[in-house]
Amino acid sequence: RLHSDPGLLACPDFTSERHRPSRAPFLSVTVDDAQAAESLRLVWVSTNEDLRIQWRQQLAEDERLRAEQHHLAEEEAIRLQQARQLEEDTARADERKKNRFKHTDILMRPRPDTNEDEAFVSDFALRKIDKGQFVELYYWTNDGLEETLSSQTTRDDEGLIPSEQDGSTVWISAAASKPSKRVVPDRFLSPADFAQAVPHIVAALEERDWPQQRVLMLSRFWGAIVTHRYWNSNDLVAKRALMIYQEEQRRAWHNAVALGTGAWDLSIISDVILARLFDRV
Repeated sequence: RLHSDPGLLACPDFTSERHRPSRAPFLSVTVDDAQAAESLRLVWVSTNEDLRIQWRQQLAEDERLRAEQHHLAEEEAIRLQQARQLEEDTARADERKKNRFKHTDILMRPRPDTNEDEAFVSDFALRKIDKGQFVELYYWTNDGLEETLSSQTTRDDEGLIPSEQDGSTVWISAAASKPSKRVVPDRFLSPADFAQAVPHIVAALEERDWPQQRVLMLSRFWGAIVTHRYWNSNDLVAKRALMIYQEEQRRAWHNAVALGTGAWDLSIISDVILARLFDRV
């Protein structure tokens, strides 16, 4: 490797007394002192030109290496910045999930008129709806709504737990992770409770962005239940069979959707299955 520019060197005076020993090997009967000095000069010029070429190549290679190192340094700086940004974004996202109420967007508007009878639905029930799973109608009955409303004043909003959802961890309230201890299976609901719960759960399905086709189908299903001849029958066994049918068929439908085995139109009441339930009850 060259350490200085050979182009800055001056050709020595090979005719001088100093270079007599260098000229000596070139002297002969046909080569005098001046010719020997010229031969030395030509060798020096040729060698210097080769060194100049090497110097230019060395400078070009050094510049290429500096540019490559600069590019790698920039890439590393960008990678580190992106890593820090991802870490910060992840931390902010986790913090927003854990303290979601603090980050809820606020509409810049006057306080809207409130309904003193506004229904507070269980977080557990709403989470079931969000996941497309079966959930008891109890949560939309008067008793279920009153239970949720009474728990609003005692619930610890900081009581959050991690939960797996779509392959990622989300923070949910502890209340959303467990069912009510007082939940009543659909089959044991009174006709009044059933009729009161249906409009509320239909509204909840619409608010939670359920597909319109499924909302309409369930609406028709529950409509078919309350208009079935068993609904107004004096035979308590017939009424019980109808309520069991509603519960079991809706649960089976949700399971079929989750398993991908092919669901069906719930609103089409199967008299065959209903007759079997009547005999079973």
